[in-house]
Amino acid sequence: MNLNTETARLGNETYDLLVIGGGINGVGIARDAAGRGLKTLLCETGDLASATSSASSKLIHGGLRYLESYEFKLVRHALAEREVLLRIAPHVITPLRFVLPVDAGMRPAWMLRIGLFLYDHLARRAILPGTKRLDLRNCIQGAPLQKRLETGFEYSDCWADDARLVVLNAMDAAQRGATIATRTKCVALDRSAEKWTATLQPENGPSTRVTARMLVNAAGPWVDEIMGQMGRRSNRPNLRLVKGSHIVTRKLFDGDHAYIFQSGDGRVIFAIPYESDFTLIGTTEMDWSLERGKPEITVEETAYLCATINSYFNTQIAPADVLWSYSG
Repeated sequence: MNLNTETARLGNETYDLLVIGGGINGVGIARDAAGRGLKTLLCETGDLASATSSASSKLIHGGLRYLESYEFKLVRHALAEREVLLRIAPHVITPLRFVLPVDAGMRPAWMLRIGLFLYDHLARRAILPGTKRLDLRNCIQGAPLQKRLETGFEYSDCWADDARLVVLNAMDAAQRGATIATRTKCVALDRSAEKWTATLQPENGPSTRVTARMLVNAAGPWVDEIMGQMGRRSNRPNLRLVKGSHIVTRKLFDGDHAYIFQSGDGRVIFAIPYESDFTLIGTTEMDWSLERGKPEITVEETAYLCATINSYFNTQIAPADVLWSYSG
């Protein structure tokens, strides 16, 4: 496995592709490029999956809520990729059934059924079972829910170990010939007619310059910073950064299924079995900027997640019941 932090040696070669960023996008691009025979180098300032890619809801899904904004192509591609990932990485991606209760004042049952019908059929589905209607008064899925919730739907998505998925992609990229340089920051970029020249600075050691015919900026929240090094930064940000926060509590329900709840502001909140004895709850959505530092959950976000859960489950939770939280 060619996980290389000896950057002095990196400067001796010209690469076909330089990828900046060691999250899921960066390592996935590096894996694909290396598999196509391109001489590939990936550099990552910190460790693999050290930011956004380890702060997700741990799901591989098609994006059910994007159907409301008519993002059919996006959802179709995501559903197709969900099936691919489930086939090639069943040791870190597992099927998960989601229970979606019908609640008065929220999206009506007919709308949910149409959306779930599309979700089942927009892309070929050979592994996961389709949607079914539930009588929540007479099934295990309805047992932890409040009595007003009588009807719901159960559909399929997948759970994933997000950080491990990143590492496995990096390992496979390395096995296909890519060089993965972690704790190595790209501090400068220069462009000539035929190539990019990048200055790489390892955490410990001297900087070095590498050349590449192509460059991919997969730096996630820091993509604008890399754009600035490329001389292409505008006065306005290219990205709107959004913070998502999650909380973990003791197990709130029995069974290996998850729940998706509609909140009063139109968003959805997941309650997912986590590490056998816990429930993972999220996520929020708040504007963020890098100048504010490392994202952390706020008192308001914790209260919002607890309130949404308390409006559906019989078991009530308070901020004091939160064992752990994370944001990204």
